Amino acid sequence: MENKFPEVNLPSYVRLACILIILTILVYWLSAMQELLVPLVFSVLFAMILYPINHRLERWRVPRVPAILVCLVIVIGFLYLLFYLISLQITSFTAEAPKLVERGNQILDRLQTFGEDRFHIERARIAAEAKRYFNDLIRESGSFLTSTLLATTNTLSTISIVPLYIFFLMLYRDFFRSFFYKVFSNTKRAKLDIVFGRIYTVVKDYLVGLVLVIFIVGVLNTVGLLILGIDYAVFFGFLGAFMILIPYIGILIGSLLPALFTLLTNDNPLIALGVIGVFSFVQILEGNFITPYIVGSKVSINPLAAIIVLLLWGQLWGVTGLILALPMTAILKVIFDAVGPLKPYGFLLGEAERQKTRPLNVKELTDKLPKKVKDLVD
Repeated sequence: MENKFPEVNLPSYVRLACILIILTILVYWLSAMQELLVPLVFSVLFAMILYPINHRLERWRVPRVPAILVCLVIVIGFLYLLFYLISLQITSFTAEAPKLVERGNQILDRLQTFGEDRFHIERARIAAEAKRYFNDLIRESGSFLTSTLLATTNTLSTISIVPLYIFFLMLYRDFFRSFFYKVFSNTKRAKLDIVFGRIYTVVKDYLVGLVLVIFIVGVLNTVGLLILGIDYAVFFGFLGAFMILIPYIGILIGSLLPALFTLLTNDNPLIALGVIGVFSFVQILEGNFITPYIVGSKVSINPLAAIIVLLLWGQLWGVTGLILALPMTAILKVIFDAVGPLKPYGFLLGEAERQKTRPLNVKELTDKLPKKVKDLVD
């Protein structure tokens, strides 16, 4: 005879308190275990991207371990090539550094002359103030450099473990699937397979769409910079495109470096404003047309929910939270849609459809009223 626990009907305020306590504990552990969870989530996403290649190799009779190693070599080789191209551009900038410093000194000298002529401020005072600000900048830059080096060291150590995670996630994928079958033993395996398939499709389509958006934005940025005659247009254009990984503000942040470079290398300051204008125009296109039609249709998250989850994940995990917010929310939406009690929350995250309502027909309403009430209405 099976032992059944009696159902306990708790008051609504007690249920609400329990939900809030559980959410508080969950958020605390998500924040406390950030160093473990962030690389693990990235590894899961990369494993999903590499799965089609791995599956194709296994269909060609390649054993699983060599197939996974081939996938990792492809990814590491691509990243190495990308960083190599970036390092070449940085080397070119280093060669331009003396000219930029000289140009900066000329601009500073012009500002001193302007302040002395128009506002009657002594050149010595301007130089003293500039020196003070420069010393403060150097002092703050030291602490910033120290924190940046520490963050870079932590990031490199985190990145170094991602390939290991990917290897084991792909190697034991059948094992993990069996684990979920055992955890949700009361649910049919076919239904679980459908949920797994939807999660995989959503994440794959989102990442493929994101790559396409980055390419389109990079081309648009590059064309705009070439029209303005900016050097290193391809580098600056695709640097700004990669910054869309930080939604809403990424492209504007990416426009600051080419604008500063243009200000130091061009006598006309309006060209620098033109650079910011190009990036702003491309951001408007990206936010209102490109991303909604390419990525939004695949993720199916309404803009209001997207903004809220971006703020929440940004508060929780910083920049990495902004990058991971949409794919993780898309995964949660698939899970919510598959679980009965959570379906309303999945509906709330999804695209808002306009409800078709019939216009109010007073005659139909009055015809259904009792005769006495109808006489009063008349």
